[in-house]
Amino acid sequence: MAQMLHFSLLIIALCTLSECIQRRFHYINIEKTWTEAQTYCREKYTDLATVNNMNDLKQLMQTASASHAVWIGLKRTDVYKWKWSLGDPVKYLNWETEPSNNLYNCAVMRNGIWHHEDCGQRLGFICYNDELILIKENLSWTEALRYCRENHVDLVSVDSHAFQLLVTEVLHRASTAEVWLGLHYYCLMNLWIWVQGEVVCYQNWAKGVQIQLNDCSGEHRAGAVQSGGDHQWISLPRSHKLNFICIKYEK
Repeated sequence: MAQMLHFSLLIIALCTLSECIQRRFHYINIEKTWTEAQTYCREKYTDLATVNNMNDLKQLMQTASASHAVWIGLKRTDVYKWKWSLGDPVKYLNWETEPSNNLYNCAVMRNGIWHHEDCGQRLGFICYNDELILIKENLSWTEALRYCRENHVDLVSVDSHAFQLLVTEVLHRASTAEVWLGLHYYCLMNLWIWVQGEVVCYQNWAKGVQIQLNDCSGEHRAGAVQSGGDHQWISLPRSHKLNFICIKYEK
């Protein structure tokens, strides 16, 4: 019992510390309005910058000139509510002063601090790119892992609801009902882990899926995401032949 408690506490600590940076930021030194910047980012990258945690903010500050105001993808949708350009809910904020009126509806960053600004101002901006790619070949989980590592970087890991939404954007092109993720079951420890060794903190398992397996006598299992419906995760034998998602750049 004491060993199980110690192990549970260790997992909680690892989940607290492990915030994978799954996006690459790009500073664009061209002056545009917020809406023009959004259009540019969506055409050439994924979207205007989204910041979900302190790790994202540190990465953002390394990308942009510290002293200049730059657009980020935060915009007011009504008097009290702000959302990211991609539609993600706001989980992390770093305002200098919390906006209290609706005169200025877009956000800029200067020296890592956020300010609200007139959306019609012409400023530089920061785009981000997740660079996920759906591979429409039907391979086993092990074959898919090898393919991603030989041709891109790795099978995709999903560390947050925001990143789950990005994964779902490529699923509509899938030709199989499920798509492999970089998630596999380590039966000796009765533990699901991502391919790069991260513990599974964010979870999106479908109802009724058996994720506590214990029995190591059968075929090893891996995690896949449903390409339709609610895009939840399921557990399948690794020998199943599915499409899969690779991440294309080094973290």
